[in-house]
Amino acid sequence: MIDVGIITGSGIYELPGGRESRVVESRFGKSEVSIFRVGPWTVGSISRHQKNHRHLPHTIPHQANLMALSQLGARAVLATTVVGAVDLDVRLGQPILFDDLFFPTNLLPNGAECTVFTEPGDPVRGHLIWDEPFAPRLRRKLESTAGDLGLETTVGGVYGHTNGPRFESRAEIRWLGTAGVTAVSQTCGPEAVLAGELQLPYALVGFPVNYATGVSRSSREDLDRLLALSTEVLPRLVLRTVETLEEEDLTFDHGYVYRVEGGVGPRNG
Repeated sequence: MIDVGIITGSGIYELPGGRESRVVESRFGKSEVSIFRVGPWTVGSISRHQKNHRHLPHTIPHQANLMALSQLGARAVLATTVVGAVDLDVRLGQPILFDDLFFPTNLLPNGAECTVFTEPGDPVRGHLIWDEPFAPRLRRKLESTAGDLGLETTVGGVYGHTNGPRFESRAEIRWLGTAGVTAVSQTCGPEAVLAGELQLPYALVGFPVNYATGVSRSSREDLDRLLALSTEVLPRLVLRTVETLEEEDLTFDHGYVYRVEGGVGPRNG
């Protein structure tokens, strides 16, 4: 039914335009998807926190959300998140188009492994192997669209994931900094992994609204102002990008799932 999935973060609970709402059920649970047209494409949109910010990061049903988009036929996913800047050189209010991921625990918020391959012997089970976790074609389209809209962006950067819902300590932010993390939030690591396992190209645009703990002080007023700005900038950027997508952008060509049926036997010779 859909071509492209969109997952929106804090403050963006509904995208503009007419829509049909569907509840999609999978073995991982239920997910509510809004379906509408953007240019030549049918889009399925999920608010990861849901209306009134129902879900804090630790209760978001990541597996159900990604499986719902896959079951509806999505061939690519664009996602947004507000982030805290770990790199002091990052300009607040300037979108970041990430190209790498720091998510070493690979765990869902409930402590379970972050995977759709939960059943032993499932013929589709396998190991996700990436060139990179975020789709280069989609990132280039986001970059081009941002330029058309007159938006300055940071192209490239490491997205750091922590589970939350508490914010990180100074020591934890220093740890992220040593790994080269550009900015951090508490929602998108699992999405990137699950999308990869489902072989859905996934691109992530972050909107830095403050500096992470111990990096620099950000006032509550600036945080409120930038959060409000993110709800204007991110939908415009993502929806306009969808309008520009072409068939080749909906291709998972930056990784693969390595499947080993019957196990690995001894080498010959």
